[in-house]
Amino acid sequence: MQIHSLGHDSYFEDEYSLIGIHTTLEDYKLAYLLNKNLSTNFFKSKKELVVENNQNSAFFSIYNYQNTTYEYDWHLIANSSKTENSTTENQLLLTTETKTYLIPEKKNVDFFIKISGEVAPSFISKTIKKIKNIEQVITSYSIDKDSLKSKDFLIF
Repeated sequence: MQIHSLGHDSYFEDEYSLIGIHTTLEDYKLAYLLNKNLSTNFFKSKKELVVENNQNSAFFSIYNYQNTTYEYDWHLIANSSKTENSTTENQLLLTTETKTYLIPEKKNVDFFIKISGEVAPSFISKTIKKIKNIEQVITSYSIDKDSLKSKDFLIF
């Protein structure tokens, strides 16, 4: 009798492609330019991605787009979150800013585009080329999700 078992990772392995974007744009401006250049319709999610660690919470903005023709779900995700910390010392109000990264090993990446589903590599290449043509985007490229240590944060 042969016994088959599924590993713990088998249940959570989601098929998706990942694109990294370097830009100085705010999230809403990037979403607008992507909509204009990729013929997408990104809209801001009502819920942010929340990552909690050591009694601190980081909030990452997410924009969604659902392509009904190809049945792809797209997510534009910010890679960094800024939190202001206020302290009072000698009657002075001091504020410091803490920056948290969703994927710490990719600190140079400002935004990720996660395209869920089995997507042809040629489609990803064309998409990257269109993103690179946006004047305010510094660069864009495909990221191997298997090389990421923190890829679990991209499962939502």
